[in-house]
Amino acid sequence: MRRLILAALFGLSCSVAQAEQPVLLHAAGSLRNALTEVAQAFEATAKLPVKTSFGPSGLLRENLSGGQAAEVFASANMSHPLALTQEGKAGPVVLFARNETCAFARTGLEVTTQTLLARMLDPAIKLGTSTPKADPSGDYAWQIFAKAEALQPGAKAALEAKALQLVGGPNSAPTPADRNGTGHLLATGAADLFLGYCTNALPIAREQPGQRMVRLPPALAVGADYGMTVMNGASNNAYRLAMFILSPEGQRILAKHGFTAPTAPREGS
Repeated sequence: MRRLILAALFGLSCSVAQAEQPVLLHAAGSLRNALTEVAQAFEATAKLPVKTSFGPSGLLRENLSGGQAAEVFASANMSHPLALTQEGKAGPVVLFARNETCAFARTGLEVTTQTLLARMLDPAIKLGTSTPKADPSGDYAWQIFAKAEALQPGAKAALEAKALQLVGGPNSAPTPADRNGTGHLLATGAADLFLGYCTNALPIAREQPGQRMVRLPPALAVGADYGMTVMNGASNNAYRLAMFILSPEGQRILAKHGFTAPTAPREGS
């Protein structure tokens, strides 16, 4: 009986200690606003703390692969969390959000969906992107360049040569904490056009109302599937957070920030 009581007390103390430990959430920088709000909603309902870390998905994946402490990993693509799964470091990967790539134009630049490729190729136009491999946004930009080749021979090489990899790399200049990265780069003149996630439109509209989002023509359109996984050895609370992100409330918040939320309930259901 004494042993049973001691075992029960030990289990209770472990449960309390686990509840006091924050859930470690690592997520793509493009999810900062959305998952910060999701984490706050989870903390309010589950009464559990969450510690967030945002950055380029590729760099995050390298850190997690190298053994950095982590529990939930939300990436701007499917391949980075899948790589952790294949390494035996994480569980299954689930699609939890979708995004698209758009172009963003500095204030005063005349450009439309129809003229976008010509403007991107114009030697006088500074074309900004994120950093391929380190950040999926850069990989998506390079996919756009590959598609451009079918529309105009030589476009792929020209665009790859002129693209300014301004963010998302290990040595990229930091963005002010209170500013959207894409809007900041356009406002400072680092780029005239920037290829980034369409979800940038909401914060840019608040911070830089003179800047415009331009949809890509169908022939150049590139979508982004966002994948999430839970690291091996994660706490039970980490699984609760992952489920909350997939829940109607979590998906509603993602949709509020411009993401397509694949598990969000249909209206009227």
